[in-house]
Amino acid sequence: MRTRLRTIRWEADGINSYILEPMPDEVLPRFDPGAHIDVQLASGLARSYSLVNDPATTPYYEIAVHHAIDGRGGSKHIHENWRVGEIIEVSAPKNNFPMDESASHTVMIAGGIGVTPMLPMIARLEALGKTWELHYVAANRHRAAYVDRVEGYAQTELVFDGEPGVVRLDLAGVVAKAPADAHLYCCGPTGMLDAFVAICADRPKGHAHIEYFSAETELAVEGGYTLELRKSGKTIAVEEGETMLDALLSAGVNVGFACSEGVCGTCEVKVLAGVPDHRDHFLTEDEKAANTAVMVCCSGSKTVNLVLDI
Repeated sequence: MRTRLRTIRWEADGINSYILEPMPDEVLPRFDPGAHIDVQLASGLARSYSLVNDPATTPYYEIAVHHAIDGRGGSKHIHENWRVGEIIEVSAPKNNFPMDESASHTVMIAGGIGVTPMLPMIARLEALGKTWELHYVAANRHRAAYVDRVEGYAQTELVFDGEPGVVRLDLAGVVAKAPADAHLYCCGPTGMLDAFVAICADRPKGHAHIEYFSAETELAVEGGYTLELRKSGKTIAVEEGETMLDALLSAGVNVGFACSEGVCGTCEVKVLAGVPDHRDHFLTEDEKAANTAVMVCCSGSKTVNLVLDI
């Protein structure tokens, strides 16, 4: 879809928000809390960003982008090139981090820019009259986006753990205090998410939810296997030093992708035969064990032949 960039606003050190409005006589598709959009930045460069605004009351999309100095170019492109008034191509909203509105209580844990998907959740929970709590961690107040939207709520805990004398968030304590039937959501850096998953291991299955905004993914570039594309009839050799996605794109296969590190789910492809070498942070452990899907941006193959449904 084509949108117009209406507003750029400073939210915190290194973080800007961007409001994308529909083109004249068009309406943007609605979205649910936790959703994101893929943003086309340049040829071959797309990234996924959580939608920040209240889906019930606003006819536009708002995203926030942290300028990652050591990133892969997406945030740099946006911060340095986007200007008010230009046309931005985006996907329809997708939701890999949906909120269970039937939960008796909702616990949200955010690290840095990971607060973004929590904001529509809070708006929806408030509208439903549901109980919730937010634990928001950042290095300091100057680097914490959207503090003004959440600090007025009594159920918000702000932890600026880079400031002198501040006690770090007791993640285990937060999880332990949550009611047994509560749903818990965590979005933040890899270390926080790994700790959250370990702490929640004994909670009811399906009650602990995570979303990576980036991941320390070790890409599968060993090569030495063949891709058989069932629908297109192509056979492609994946050589040492390239990813499955590299091989597919070089062969002219049109595969959607965005994050290139296995967190957004855009590049998911159905597997018909063979055993993938899963390197993503998107599929669940059960889904990986089933070997019926693979994230081609980062994963490889444990068998000499992998048959894909493309």
